[in-house]
Amino acid sequence: MIDRPASWPMPTPKQMEKLAAEAVRIAASHGAAPDLATPAQYWDATLKDPRAETNGLRLAQRHLSEIRRHVLRVSCRRCERTVEIQTADAVRLYGGNAVWKDVAQRLLDNICQQRTGRLEEDGCWPAFDAT
Repeated sequence: MIDRPASWPMPTPKQMEKLAAEAVRIAASHGAAPDLATPAQYWDATLKDPRAETNGLRLAQRHLSEIRRHVLRVSCRRCERTVEIQTADAVRLYGGNAVWKDVAQRLLDNICQQRTGRLEEDGCWPAFDAT
């Protein structure tokens, strides 16, 4: 073992998504007690709230044609770079069936300056803005 703080390999993007999904699942399981029934009015109000559609993970997995926002924004967790593109331009360049997560990764990779030569460290790490 190398005696450095960062002597372990970075997880791949697929491994990071798996870890994030597991964390969300664990957090959800520690929520409300299972024997308490939530009233239907609560769920109706929650799902009708416009903020219910702005979940970052949910937005990232949508097709461009399904997104109602005028401007799409993605930032990098490593280099703090932010890229914005109008939804109409994204649809014109990548097609309406393209997934926003893949388009965002492409946009960040086009301007990425964090190149090390190692696959697990190269490139930007997208963070989808929910605003």
